[in-house]
Amino acid sequence: MSDLENDDSVETYASVWDAIADTPAEAANLKLRSELMDQITAIIASHEWTRNEAAMRCGVTQPRMNDLLRGRISRFSLDALVNIAAALGMRVAVRLEAA
Repeated sequence: MSDLENDDSVETYASVWDAIADTPAEAANLKLRSELMDQITAIIASHEWTRNEAAMRCGVTQPRMNDLLRGRISRFSLDALVNIAAALGMRVAVRLEAA
């Protein structure tokens, strides 16, 4: 058994976002942005659009689309991602659950 396995100071987290966020609110925001980015990316892939075509359909520039498709989460707010989803004809729904 390694020292890490015996170390009581090792913390575990429910998700990577919980590990890197300073607050539960920030972790929740990161989780939502990540989920939206994943779903938008899946829609683009399912249509086999080029990055340029996807950018035009989403109402963003091609460099911005590149950021989205590369998962650069820090460059997108929830508002921006909701707007992109809406441009694709998607409706974003929110469900609250007890923590």
